[in-house]
Amino acid sequence: ARYNVQDVMLAILNLCLTQLREEVGKLTLDESFSSRERINFALLKDLNAVASTWGVEITRVELQNMEPSRDILSAMELQMAAERKKRAAILRSEGERETFINEAEGRASATIANAEAQKQTVLLRAQAEAERQRLEADGLKTAISILAKTLYDSYGDGYQGGREKESVEGAVQFLSLIRYLETQAAFAESDGTKVLMLPSKNSLPLTYGGLQFMLDDQ
Repeated sequence: ARYNVQDVMLAILNLCLTQLREEVGKLTLDESFSSRERINFALLKDLNAVASTWGVEITRVELQNMEPSRDILSAMELQMAAERKKRAAILRSEGERETFINEAEGRASATIANAEAQKQTVLLRAQAEAERQRLEADGLKTAISILAKTLYDSYGDGYQGGREKESVEGAVQFLSLIRYLETQAAFAESDGTKVLMLPSKNSLPLTYGGLQFMLDDQ
């Protein structure tokens, strides 16, 4: 057989090395070791494009082994170390982000729960105060009714006509007097009391006419 080249085997070898350098140069360091099928296909195409002019057809190219130089190995080690550091930094950043998010969500939940608890506390206090005032008002109403009836019944039939209003007013003034005296007594027992105001005619919540009405035995 005659070819358009003197040493076809050497020519194919040199062409293969040239094309291999070119194809590997197009790839990254990691891709050059993980893309053998891609390199084999590119070499087969490039070799046949030239070898066909020599009267040679190449049917298969198989890259069996790649032995990088020491410089390449050092570069690979540096690249792997940089990649590990990069991944560690990403994982650390993601962990810190998750921590911040969890802490922020925890603070937000605690704030909401605290606000809700304060709201419920204020509501319960308001309801309790309203109930206390209602019970106190009912008790005061009952006390006034009983006392007014007692004052009204203490007079004979001849003196009861038209005195219902005066009985109620007398009952109210009497209860006001009791509350006033209780307040003065509590004030007098306080440890911080330095001045005690004794009641006078003008300070008592009871008019002279009211007192006379209650003591009137006609």
